[in-house]
Amino acid sequence: MYAVGDDKLLIVATDRISAFDVILDDPIPGKGQVLTALTDFWLEKLAHVMPNQSTGIDPQSVVAADERDQVIGRAVVVKRYLIGSGWKDYQDTGAICGIKLPAGLKQAAQLPEPIFTPAAKAEMGAHDENVDFDHVVREVGHEMAEHIRTVTLKLYAEAAAFARTKGIMIADTKFEFGLSDDGTLHLMDEVLTPDSSRFWPADEYREGISPPSFDKQFVRDWLETQPWGKTPPAPRLPAEVLERTAAKYREALDRLTA
Repeated sequence: MYAVGDDKLLIVATDRISAFDVILDDPIPGKGQVLTALTDFWLEKLAHVMPNQSTGIDPQSVVAADERDQVIGRAVVVKRYLIGSGWKDYQDTGAICGIKLPAGLKQAAQLPEPIFTPAAKAEMGAHDENVDFDHVVREVGHEMAEHIRTVTLKLYAEAAAFARTKGIMIADTKFEFGLSDDGTLHLMDEVLTPDSSRFWPADEYREGISPPSFDKQFVRDWLETQPWGKTPPAPRLPAEVLERTAAKYREALDRLTA
């Protein structure tokens, strides 16, 4: 992220990828462009639900001439804001983020209705922390907390319904929000991409298993077969794994935007 004046940011999505919290040396070709294109697609499609970070400014117009090739197709200029593992949790407590769920659910089982599972931003280098709704109320007040929960569920419902028409199930997703100078809530950051969501092919969905997904599954599966302790440095990825992973990202974009 780079400052553009006092009120905007240039966000560049790279092809870098991590697995098991380790940043890998081998990038996924075209990944940053796919994530940027999908975010732009969803922000436009869901703009009627709430304001978002988009400014419409061409990223090439805010960088030097010799930097333009670095931002083409993989960067956005956005508004600057005042920034104010579910399955395991369910197995341990029968609940996620304080929300009690039906007993006896299998892995990947569909819930009776979507639920709002907030997370608190962690300190640099730490995982975000799942919290309950009361935590959100304490942080931002009851009215804003209710607003965030309402728009989160509406955004998810509309996106999930659309994606099903394209043969994709959005099992879950992460939304991030920020406040403009006048206190208006805006949708921001990465939106409904394979990196911020769990995309499953609808025709391969089954309860009781973790379905195949449109993300770095090939990377994780290959790394699980390698003799390493999941600490840096990670093994170098073979070309086939890079190519298959890149193809899954492209397939998600192609399906949703076709």
